[in-house]
Amino acid sequence: MPKQTESPNHLEAAVTDLTLAIGQLLRRLRQEVDQGGLTWSQSSALARLDRNGPMTTAELARLEAVKPQSMSATLVDLEQDGLIERRPHPTDGRQLLLSLTTKGMEVRRQRNIAKQQWLLAAIAKFDTDEQQTLIAATALIKRLGDV
Repeated sequence: MPKQTESPNHLEAAVTDLTLAIGQLLRRLRQEVDQGGLTWSQSSALARLDRNGPMTTAELARLEAVKPQSMSATLVDLEQDGLIERRPHPTDGRQLLLSLTTKGMEVRRQRNIAKQQWLLAAIAKFDTDEQQTLIAATALIKRLGDV
């Protein structure tokens, strides 16, 4: 069991700082990759389809924790822009599966490259000790996401 040396108020302040820092970093990353003019919801839907493969609107909405109607509205623009396509479900003729198009995959790839390039350049400005601290913190932040 870890030794508890910090007061609850100190931990609350750290949680507030971490929340603000993560939000600031996410906003900066979105700013750096906003070349496609995608909303946060659209970008998240593309990322989910890229990671998980084809799925129905309902499945995508559930994974993104939004209502199916909201997800449908998000998907309309992605489909009109040629980033996703709908195909018949292989086992349930009543449903359609959404998947990335070639253009959608390329947009995802370009956005990932832009994020990686910006992060690499930003982290390169840190000294070696700061870089090592950030690497260690990354592992802890990943664990937080799994709690």
